[in-house]
Amino acid sequence: MPADRFAPDDPREWLNRARSNLIRAREGIRIPDIYLEDLCFDAQQAAEKAIKGVLISRNTPFPYVHDLARLMSVLQQSGLQVPSEVLQAARLTRFAVAHRYPGTTEEVTRAEFDEAVSIATQVVEWAARLIAQAAHE
Repeated sequence: MPADRFAPDDPREWLNRARSNLIRAREGIRIPDIYLEDLCFDAQQAAEKAIKGVLISRNTPFPYVHDLARLMSVLQQSGLQVPSEVLQAARLTRFAVAHRYPGTTEEVTRAEFDEAVSIATQVVEWAARLIAQAAHE
């Protein structure tokens, strides 16, 4: 459990939630009979909440969507330079909806899972740096 909880409009709470999803994605691999699709959804959610936390820290309104490319476009339109490795998060959008339901897509491979967690980790770490920086300004 996070040490501190913050108000819903505090970017640190969004970062807490992003970290929670990322932990579930990473640690869930150890649970027998877990679907990689479900863990990739957690990785997508980690990236989404981290990006939304950055938007909140910049006082930038955002749409409540799962489309990470669209959210990063909002970030870029606000004047933020988004690193190329963070832009890779757009690849996680596919895990937000279709992969959560049986029979709608092919099963996720271990390599796809590993990539999803790696991308989400980079996004969460990037967001943490920006949110901490904004708190000190």
